[in-house]
Amino acid sequence: MANTYTQCYIHLVFSPKNRAATIGKQWKSELEKYISAIITNNGHKLLAIGTMPDHVHIFIGYNVNQLIPKLVEEIKTSTNHWINTKKLTPQKFEWQKGYGAFSYSLSQVDRVVKYVLSQEQHHQKQNFREEYLKILDKNGIDFDENYLFDFFD
Repeated sequence: MANTYTQCYIHLVFSPKNRAATIGKQWKSELEKYISAIITNNGHKLLAIGTMPDHVHIFIGYNVNQLIPKLVEEIKTSTNHWINTKKLTPQKFEWQKGYGAFSYSLSQVDRVVKYVLSQEQHHQKQNFREEYLKILDKNGIDFDENYLFDFFD
């Protein structure tokens, strides 16, 4: 549509089923490239991706022509198939139900990119549960503990 302009930045966070640490260091770079291609093919712009053994952070310039749940579903179903076809895990790989999606302004982009790219250093001080609860709190999101990811320490 003519004269329509958008600028949206979205930070996505999700985890393997049961928060299992199943994303291997030896193939996480390949996974990040695969996710990057899905994002690009859907008209979004990857700004940063940070993969840990038990969760993924993806920060994108968001194309408003695709619903966030559809993008997350495509990332999860495509990567499930890719991981299982390549037999990258001893048992069947699955993503946990649900995800976090958080919006940021242009003035916050550099800070969020640095945050996503520094996941390994960040998690030397704080586990994923603490991190996720902090993100929810900073974004003013009310939540029910019964409906959060399954966290196992």
